[in-house]
Amino acid sequence: MGTPEFAVPPLKALIEAGEDIAAVITRPDKAKGRGKKLTPPPVKEHALQYSIPVLQPEKIRDEAFINTIKRLCPDLIVVIAYGKILPKAILDIPPYGCINVHASLLPKYRGAAPINRAIINGEKETGITTMLMDEGMDKGDMLLTGKVEIRDDETAADLHDKLKHIGAALLIQTMKGLKTETIKPIPQDNSQASYAPMLKKEDGRIDWTMKPDAIRNLIRGLNPWPGAYTKWEGKQIKIFRAEVVTSEFGVGSLEKEPGTVIDVSAEGICVATGKGKVLITELQPENRNKMSVSEFIKGYRICKGQIFD
Repeated sequence: MGTPEFAVPPLKALIEAGEDIAAVITRPDKAKGRGKKLTPPPVKEHALQYSIPVLQPEKIRDEAFINTIKRLCPDLIVVIAYGKILPKAILDIPPYGCINVHASLLPKYRGAAPINRAIINGEKETGITTMLMDEGMDKGDMLLTGKVEIRDDETAADLHDKLKHIGAALLIQTMKGLKTETIKPIPQDNSQASYAPMLKKEDGRIDWTMKPDAIRNLIRGLNPWPGAYTKWEGKQIKIFRAEVVTSEFGVGSLEKEPGTVIDVSAEGICVATGKGKVLITELQPENRNKMSVSEFIKGYRICKGQIFD
């Protein structure tokens, strides 16, 4: 059971490992683009390449769908970014339970956006946890974990692509461990739990009074979606890459109002923040494509002293 690109490498790994996949369950096709063309989830596209039956229920709790799962008689259900919370009626079907591949080091960052929230909060490491599912939100007993460093220049997109392959490898290790009974489930320490709620577009608004590293982390954590943003001359600008400035570039910025443009060059736009400054290097003006600052300043007149809202 899975939906986005993150779930494709684990599906490939199961196929390559020779597992007997009775069905792939994913979310319904979505209308996308200006033409509102129905587009299948990435997991569905990959499953069909291998002639694996695909189920796309509108409602996961529908009795007819639950009966369909029962008729498949699965020994095990693997869940990766499916997008719905499974009811007990499904969790109880497979004799070996339901395994979830979660993109954090549980019990930290339970919930829908663990990759983004880890970067936004300035974490230096994260990883993958495989767990036995229960009715709670990512509260089940842990099976295996795999850690990875988060680099200072890494975006949510970068980390996503790294973790999806780690998740695939860890899933196969978990399957082998369950078959040989060499894995012992470990209860989570709920006192150490934190949550990663679903992202909203409003989460991207930049507060220039924050410290520069917090602003950089917000920009990284929301790249590519929903994108960190600010306002300039009444229009929205999304910012996709920025660096903390530690040199003398923009000397005197500490006296400037947060959000003030200190300097503009092909290297970037230097902006005053709370107790420091950042250098914007990649952005997207309203109704335009993403571009470097060197491209931006060719078509837009932005000057020292102007203020981002």
